Amino acid sequence: MSIRPRFVEAILRGEKRFEFRRRIFTRPIQTIVVYATVPVQRVVAEFDVRSVLRDSPSALWKLTHRFAGIAEDEFFGYFRGKQAGYAIEIGEVRPYRTPFCPVARFGVKPPQSFAYLDVPTNQPAPGAG
Repeated sequence: MSIRPRFVEAILRGEKRFEFRRRIFTRPIQTIVVYATVPVQRVVAEFDVRSVLRDSPSALWKLTHRFAGIAEDEFFGYFRGKQAGYAIEIGEVRPYRTPFCPVARFGVKPPQSFAYLDVPTNQPAPGAG
């Protein structure tokens, strides 16, 4: 999942406990691999998905604002014109010791929003260890 560096930093500090999306994945996801966008351009961490909330932007804001990690005006600007949105509740966060470029390592172009990675369950995470 591509996330702006300032939001990645807030996630890593534990200040941002929800990641917001206008659209959401179509299959069950347990772990999200975090790609920090320009200027970082590296896969930097992963986190467990605790839950996914779907509701109107105003209801999402009421539920998540204390740990949204985003200003109210920016939040509502992001959801402008949308009847519903999603809040991914962030569980355990695991920063990678060595962030990496997904193109150089896997030949995978970073997604605009998110993409699916099929990693065998018996394999360590891409940047762990």
